[in-house]
Amino acid sequence: MTAHLNVTTHSFTDCQAQAVALAERVTVRLRAALIERGRAVLAVSGGSTPKEFFARLAHAELDWENVQVTLVDERWVPDSDERSNARLVKSLLLQHAAGAAQFVPLYTGAPTPEEGLAEASARIGALPLPFDAVILGMGDDGHTASFFPGGDHLAEALDLDGRARVLPMRAPAAGEPRITLSLPTVLDTRALYLLVSGEKKRDLLADARLGLDTARNYPVRAVLTQQRVPVAVYWCP
Repeated sequence: MTAHLNVTTHSFTDCQAQAVALAERVTVRLRAALIERGRAVLAVSGGSTPKEFFARLAHAELDWENVQVTLVDERWVPDSDERSNARLVKSLLLQHAAGAAQFVPLYTGAPTPEEGLAEASARIGALPLPFDAVILGMGDDGHTASFFPGGDHLAEALDLDGRARVLPMRAPAAGEPRITLSLPTVLDTRALYLLVSGEKKRDLLADARLGLDTARNYPVRAVLTQQRVPVAVYWCP
């Protein structure tokens, strides 16, 4: 376990061990919130990396009826679409014991994320923030949430003094138009986890943390260098 800046890295020999450890950690966080406040709020990311984590957390013994689950970001597609993060979360996390949790989607059904922005923002604003845990992932291009290099609202999304809870995002590498929590909203949490796998992403994170010239434009660097919330990186090969 190594620390640098506001970041602690937990490395595992395999991704199953990573998923088990993170599920246990998040369960502790959610259980503490339920005991202290009678409710808990969790924000998660999509992609392939969190699948095993979702499957593990779904079996956690919690008062799931008082847990709200939302997304860090979403492709602007309905949950019938295979690329929908909501579909992934519903199929893997909101199962078994966790099936009793309340899901708060970002996709609203409006034609574009810009047209759905007000409703999505209101949904996040209605949550009892701060989050108890936020789970981020990271792409090979250094994006996290929908903070994509070249994104049309990237600067606004990463502005630590920004007031927007949620923003639309369009970028060459993003595929579909997206909607994302802003960085200030992501950081409005009691615990922040970055779930990554593979040597390439490990090296990318190291470059971003060191501030190497090749990594200065990686959006994930904004998460790693902020001082509001410690970041716990969970890495597996």
